[in-house]
Amino acid sequence: MKIDNQFWKNKKVLITGHTGFKGGWLTMILNHLGCQVSGFSLNPTGKNNFFSSVNLKKILKNDIRHDIKDLNFLKKKVNQIKPEIIFHLAAQSSVIESFKDSSKTVSSNVIGTANILEAAKKTNFLKSLVIITTDKVYQNYENRKYFDENSKLGGDDIYSGSKACCEILTNSYRKSFFANSNCKIATVRAGNCFGGGDWTKERIVKDALEAFYDHNNLILRNPNATRPWQHVLEPLFGYLILAKNLYSKNGTKFEGPWNFGPSLRQNLKVLKFVQIIKTKLKSKSKIKVKRNFSKMRKMKVKIFESKDLNINSKKVFKNLKWKPFLTVEAAVEMTIKWYTNFRKKKNMFDFTKKQIEEYIYLNKKK
Repeated sequence: MKIDNQFWKNKKVLITGHTGFKGGWLTMILNHLGCQVSGFSLNPTGKNNFFSSVNLKKILKNDIRHDIKDLNFLKKKVNQIKPEIIFHLAAQSSVIESFKDSSKTVSSNVIGTANILEAAKKTNFLKSLVIITTDKVYQNYENRKYFDENSKLGGDDIYSGSKACCEILTNSYRKSFFANSNCKIATVRAGNCFGGGDWTKERIVKDALEAFYDHNNLILRNPNATRPWQHVLEPLFGYLILAKNLYSKNGTKFEGPWNFGPSLRQNLKVLKFVQIIKTKLKSKSKIKVKRNFSKMRKMKVKIFESKDLNINSKKVFKNLKWKPFLTVEAAVEMTIKWYTNFRKKKNMFDFTKKQIEEYIYLNKKK
């Protein structure tokens, strides 16, 4: 997996959702590669968040805080910035939150995606548009099947369904309005990403680290669920390779959906995964199970979560020569180091930059 630094130098890039976890890490990477990075997003949420922790504002060419559902404003800013490449990450990204506010999830995810596609229409400066969805877009029959890009789309919860809608919508827009356009479009589906700076509610890594750091018990709601775990840097660097290929003369052949999941050995049960975190921290906290999740949250709905979720990324391995290399243990160790430095009030911009540099160095050795 080779990153072309020369290609990215001085490229005008717009990231929607740059104040979020993945968007923030992507902003750091693109800045490191010498891009002119602009962001379009709502304000970061919560007392702790990645954007504020690393002081991302200082490296942005444009830091726009606005609702992506405002199409006219979005169009205006896109035409002012004139990005060559757009990464669309703005979304309501929590399965649990989608049960609490289903309307917000649908409008943010589906209308937000429609608006970025609308804003991209009839532009002569945009060459690549990468729409980030999720590995949860597939119709999961709980048969331990590995989903590839041709698997049926679906979703038994609002978040998953909204993201599946985004996939269908993007394909429709691409065929209807971008067939003869200079802008080439792809969607990407990563696994369960984790890393430093994700304070989103109901995230297993955040919850585990907080419990183990403070010597509290960790409560699991679905310990036997299998997930494709990966450090956030793995798919993000893959998105860069895809965006560059979309930008090329042969960009059309790289359009459509792409899985950017981990190697199959990274698919672990939740219990096994948190035990790795516990071992790394040498914690004596107990791990307990509380299955009556609906009652835990005092909600009047039954919250559904897939038992098994596995994705097949052979297409990207073969056609983009992208391949993840961090083991779960190495990814967990990187994440623990990030949060430990944060708790020690270290300079998190410098530390995050260091982790990106170390990742690039390790990648070159592979």
